[in-house]
Amino acid sequence: MAKVKKLILVTATHHPLHKLFSKLLDELSEKLGVEKEVKYEDYMFLIKYGETDEFGMAGTPQLLVELDDGTIKPVLTQKTMPLTPTLQPDVDKAREMVLNKIKELTGE
Repeated sequence: MAKVKKLILVTATHHPLHKLFSKLLDELSEKLGVEKEVKYEDYMFLIKYGETDEFGMAGTPQLLVELDDGTIKPVLTQKTMPLTPTLQPDVDKAREMVLNKIKELTGE
């Protein structure tokens, strides 16, 4: 079974969700006891490993996980960020989604 090597955040400081994704990265890397990496506006990395639209273009922010077998997969993106009934980002559900996605990827 694969294990999490590190969490990677690809972001843009001007994006409205930048601080929220950065906070989630810090919390989750500490909780999981794994390394974290931040890349700024690295769209080539996102096109290769992240979520892209129907034209092959990638948007930020995206949180990805790198496994010890070298696999890199997105676990939370701007598009998959859950919202509250008042249409605000739901940080608790986002955290839960990321942890569940990591469990799926690692087979735990």
